[in-house]
Amino acid sequence: MTATGTRPPARLPGTPSRPARAGRAGAPRRTSARRRRNRWIGLGFAAPGLLLYGYVVLVPLLQSVQYSFFRWDGVTQAVWVGLENYTRFLTDPELRSTFGHVLVLVGFFSLLPIALGLLSAALLTRTRLPGMAAFRWIYFLPQVMTSIVIALVFKRIYAPEGPLNEALRAVGLGSLARSWLGDFTWALPSLGMIGTWAGFGFCMVLFISGASSIPPELYEAARMDGAGPVREFFAVTLPGLRGQLAVALTLTITGALRTFDLVWITTRGGPGTSTLTPAVALYRAAFQNPQVGQAAAIGVVMALLCLLIALTITRLSEKD
Repeated sequence: MTATGTRPPARLPGTPSRPARAGRAGAPRRTSARRRRNRWIGLGFAAPGLLLYGYVVLVPLLQSVQYSFFRWDGVTQAVWVGLENYTRFLTDPELRSTFGHVLVLVGFFSLLPIALGLLSAALLTRTRLPGMAAFRWIYFLPQVMTSIVIALVFKRIYAPEGPLNEALRAVGLGSLARSWLGDFTWALPSLGMIGTWAGFGFCMVLFISGASSIPPELYEAARMDGAGPVREFFAVTLPGLRGQLAVALTLTITGALRTFDLVWITTRGGPGTSTLTPAVALYRAAFQNPQVGQAAAIGVVMALLCLLIALTITRLSEKD
């Protein structure tokens, strides 16, 4: 009995005492505090890298956005022009034509290598032949070569007296021989074929590695249902490569949008403006014609376009 004469309520059997309940209530708080402490420790380790990334990437990006609203030759006083650089990029016929050229290059740099990579992966994963590793290495070789070397090699191949024209003349098709990179009609497709050759090996290796991770039971189930090779590809292989397809589409499309070195070394945007791309137009505006604001506007638009494409492909690939 207490001093006041009232007795504490009886504790039911199996009910934890008050200190025990307080201990259980304090356990989540201790866990939460530990998690917050670990989170701050993790941020502390990542802080140097984040600061370096912000200094070399985010600060120049914000400066480019700032320059894009000025008319500036890089030396004299900058003049505020608002959105004039953006409207000029979207309305100037020469600059606007770069979008059409990029769309053509997307077909050669992205869609064609992915289609060929899928076909090769489907064929190579169905049969096991000796020397398959060497075959993959040969087609992956362009990925370890610098784009400058690739451009110089194909510039020699496409030359008027180069191996391609010599081969055409040797088989009696000399009428088709031409200066491939100097022809207004064929310069852009010839440039695109370089991108197809360079990207095919990457797509093939990526899809083969993805196809090897698909469970064999799915193929056996499809065959038991009477699926042929084509139906097996569309029902099993293609859905199983959705993640690899998203990676290949993102990298190849943004690569086509940003392509500069191949174009600059082989054609410099010519003949005329038949192979002019936004990246080459940006370079000309920044370093040949002193229009830093125009170059910054082109760079900002292309960066936003690449970001939008990457986000769209990622969202679509994550849908069931």
